[in-house]
Amino acid sequence: MPRFFSNKRLIILLVGVIILVALIGFSLRDRERVTLPEQLIKDAAGVGQEVFSKPAGFVSGMIGQADLLLDSYAENKRLKARLADYAAIRSEVAALRTENEELRKVIGKQESLRAYNPIQATVIGRNPDQWEDRLILDKGANAGIAENMAVMTADGLIGKVTLVTPLTATVELLTSAGTDYRVSALVQSGSGEIHGLIEGYDAERGELLLKRIPSEFDIQPGQQVISSGLGGIFPKGLVIGEITEVTTDEFALTKMAYVKPAAEFPMLDHVMIADRIAPEIEPVELRPESGEAAE
Repeated sequence: MPRFFSNKRLIILLVGVIILVALIGFSLRDRERVTLPEQLIKDAAGVGQEVFSKPAGFVSGMIGQADLLLDSYAENKRLKARLADYAAIRSEVAALRTENEELRKVIGKQESLRAYNPIQATVIGRNPDQWEDRLILDKGANAGIAENMAVMTADGLIGKVTLVTPLTATVELLTSAGTDYRVSALVQSGSGEIHGLIEGYDAERGELLLKRIPSEFDIQPGQQVISSGLGGIFPKGLVIGEITEVTTDEFALTKMAYVKPAAEFPMLDHVMIADRIAPEIEPVELRPESGEAAE
């Protein structure tokens, strides 16, 4: 026993433990007031928590906002991609609808050709320097196309084939500036058919010139101009355009009319070439004249 109490360190430790337990038990009791040391400890702990919790909460909030912004950016990017795909699909659908309508018109126009075998083709080339003069088609001699065949759209006549290769064909348009390019045309009026020639193009007005109309005939704006079929190249009855103005030539001997083309020359895509079918000639049965013996 004496050796036990002689150990001062052990005695101090035991006393400290007893005091600590007493303080814990004292602090756990329900009390209306706390002691000054407790107040100091609680205030220090509160201040420490506030000092550390606010920056931690701010940083946590910033990280959350950054994650939200990143998610919003990624979602916005996905939506934009879907919108771009949707716009591309809408554009493709609109183009297909337009192409389908054009092809339907072309197919419906075949019945009016009668003595011509229609060959469908697509425009694949157009020189910017000769935009109003020529275009290139994706079919040529291998498809049965030859020079001087008439070319048209569902809206009306546009020109004729002037050059052919095995796989392509070059078309000279009615708007060509060529001085020797003429198309026999007519205007249907109450007095009958009035003939003239499509000869020339007014680039400023964007209209064809119908010339050599006899001065005694009366033609009016609004009347339709069609191909006459007399030249042997263009079928009769193909729409060329509509008269917008009537004047006289420089010598006042014949009339001239401005014709607005029925076809949209700047927007040519699908066309049709008229392959003329040679008329069949019925064989004539030769009968022997009287007095000659039949073989």
